[in-house]
Amino acid sequence: MKPPTGSTPSEPTVLTGLERVRRTAKEDKHVRFTALLHHLTVDLMRESFLGLTRKAAAGIDGQTWKQYEQNLEERLNDLHGRVHRGAYRAKPSRRVYLEKPDGRKRPLGIAVLEDKIVQGAVVRILNAIYEEDFLGFSYGFRPGSGAHDALDALSVALQFEKVGWVLDADIQSFFDTMSHEWTMKFIQHRVADPRILRLIQKWLKAGVSEEGEWSSTTIGTPQGAVISPLLANVYLHYTLDLWAQQWRRQAAGDMFIVRYADDVVFAFQYQNDAERFRQALAERLRQFGLELHPEKTRLIEFGRFAESNRKDRGKGPPETFDFLGMTHICGRTRDGKFQVKRRTVTKRMRARLTAIGLGLRKRMHRPVGETGRWLRSVVRGYFQYHAVPGNTPMMARFRYRLVRLWRFALVRRGGRRRPTWKHVTQLAARWLPLATVLHPYPIARFTVKHPRWEPYAGKSLVRICPGGAS
Repeated sequence: MKPPTGSTPSEPTVLTGLERVRRTAKEDKHVRFTALLHHLTVDLMRESFLGLTRKAAAGIDGQTWKQYEQNLEERLNDLHGRVHRGAYRAKPSRRVYLEKPDGRKRPLGIAVLEDKIVQGAVVRILNAIYEEDFLGFSYGFRPGSGAHDALDALSVALQFEKVGWVLDADIQSFFDTMSHEWTMKFIQHRVADPRILRLIQKWLKAGVSEEGEWSSTTIGTPQGAVISPLLANVYLHYTLDLWAQQWRRQAAGDMFIVRYADDVVFAFQYQNDAERFRQALAERLRQFGLELHPEKTRLIEFGRFAESNRKDRGKGPPETFDFLGMTHICGRTRDGKFQVKRRTVTKRMRARLTAIGLGLRKRMHRPVGETGRWLRSVVRGYFQYHAVPGNTPMMARFRYRLVRLWRFALVRRGGRRRPTWKHVTQLAARWLPLATVLHPYPIARFTVKHPRWEPYAGKSLVRICPGGAS
């Protein structure tokens, strides 16, 4: 039998491994894959290991990335053999808590290193299937897609399309309330390899260890596990994305969707559509064990005509909403045209500064140059995300307050000479980057990635914001 060949000269002459899986998944949206585990090779596991964060916290076994790197090939071959023999056992995740900006604590699950390696390899295999299934408005934790792609799509829809209302939907404790039963049912729509299914079940039921006490998990998937983002996307693909795509056909006006994992924003042309959808969405999610947060889910008037419409009714300026760390505001350009302005969410900036203050306290007696290098990396990382057009004042405020924290730490360390503000600003000028814009305007980057969309040529976003397979 002749090997499969490409349909064009530019395509590879022979499709191998995961390329065949991807091609089959694209050509047949209903096929179920019965043999996938043989794609989990030592090479794929090595790739998964090298993709892990080197300095990540260790799981319950205390094993770090550096320790596992020693005798890596021997370890990977042993792990590969255990997985294929069925002797591999998933270990419980170590439960830790991350404090949120509102003071609440979010539970995280830190898996052991070997679980991360196998999960990462399985994710790469399943991505070959699901990247052909996921809809374009799903941006979270997907290859070639990121938070700024979602932010760009949302800004373009709000600014250039017919949007008058925004539903900022919050799914309450999504990762903690995902049904294991529904998760496996959704996975089985595409995956029929019992060995892959058993691996996923092992991770779901591995439980958590908190202060040495093990507890089972009957619902949810640990935030922090490598497999969790993919399982979340699959869960929401079937419970939300496909349903919402069908629902928008009954909308009287335009409707746009941007989803990043469990953070999702719906934009509507008409208020009636938004209100009907909100009620239908709550009922839909309830069928799969999910709930909209009653306080955080808001329907607000937002868009190019929101300000004038509210003014005619004797109301104040349009409300704002937060999405992926950015507060979205109805604003105006200098010549009076409507513009979606984005600012760093204030409570998140405050929480970040609090964490930096604690870090400075720990480094109080370290050399100034060492602390300066640490702060430079912190500020660069912060600016890399938040340095969007129009957000320079918030970045400058962040830098100013950080400098004040640094001066406070230098004062507390004591010494004969109390550091003056002039001296600290000189240190800041040496070590800390200035607040500058690092990202293009949303429409510039969006039109490059989606050249078929033209804002003034009548070619709309087809009611949903693209961003991947559609």
